[in-house]
Amino acid sequence: LHKRVERNMASKTVEIKNETGLHTRPGNEFVSLAKTFNSQIEVENEAGKRVKGTSLLKLLSLGVKKGTKITVYAEGDDADTAVEQLAHLLENLKD
Repeated sequence: LHKRVERNMASKTVEIKNETGLHTRPGNEFVSLAKTFNSQIEVENEAGKRVKGTSLLKLLSLGVKKGTKITVYAEGDDADTAVEQLAHLLENLKD
């Protein structure tokens, strides 16, 4: 008998309100927070490009500017918490 582990998935779309968008400093904050979760974190821009949320370079490659909507995805046992906290961080970016 195989025991199947159900993977918990969560996602949330937020609009970036920060004047300068998602650049290095807030990007670092996001990556640091993303690394604290067990879940796999991914971020997708409006064009459908999806990258690992734990890579600053990949995150910056999304070119997230003010007014851009981005979606945070998490898959794992703490996916709901991860998405809530990461989405909250993105909605409240400060330079």
